[in-house]
Amino acid sequence: MSMSSELTSVVRQARGPQHTATVFFLHGLGDTGSGWAPVADEIGRTMPHVKFILPNAPIRPITINGGFHMPAWFDVTELGNVESMLSSIEDDNGILSSMTSINRLIRDEVDSGMPARRIVVGGFSQGCAMTLATALTSEYKFAGIIGLSGFIPLRDKILSMAADANKTTPIFLAHGDSDSVIPFQFGKMTSELLISRGYDVTFKSYARLGHSLGTAESRDMTAFLQRVIP
Repeated sequence: MSMSSELTSVVRQARGPQHTATVFFLHGLGDTGSGWAPVADEIGRTMPHVKFILPNAPIRPITINGGFHMPAWFDVTELGNVESMLSSIEDDNGILSSMTSINRLIRDEVDSGMPARRIVVGGFSQGCAMTLATALTSEYKFAGIIGLSGFIPLRDKILSMAADANKTTPIFLAHGDSDSVIPFQFGKMTSELLISRGYDVTFKSYARLGHSLGTAESRDMTAFLQRVIP
């Protein structure tokens, strides 16, 4: 599919003389890489050795928005319904095609000389779903995985495709307990599921935080990055 074969990205180069780690961060529905550039800039100030790659999702029609075209990693047919989000109505093709595109970006970074063990893959909401789908099935062993306000899409399929590479990779999952878009219980269930499968998960919840990045959450995410890619 030509639509997602080549993703564009917003790139923030490492500020310091040495570029020794790279963070990929995937935005949520209707957003672009630019939406997360201020966060990358903030973290980059304390971590000058890190380059940030913020890919832009392809534009596609979104069912819950009446077919309106917007940046999205995959189509969404309904929100907030636990049963439907864990059932067969998920957009398999969109998810798998986005995984292929994201994997290509990661491979390009590795081919350019950055070892996978110095790469962190993260994302918010739909971007979190894509992060977990991509990282859990990747043959590359990453330094860390970050998932904010999201869930594992195509849960059974992704878990059956999971590779051993990231079985011991630190995973930071976070969710606001007042999230009305992707309910808090999704994040909690996702962390419990991964922990039950033996993954190294830290799960943080944030009181009164909705479907957005909170200050404390941003601080915790930065601390996680400082730990896994010092």
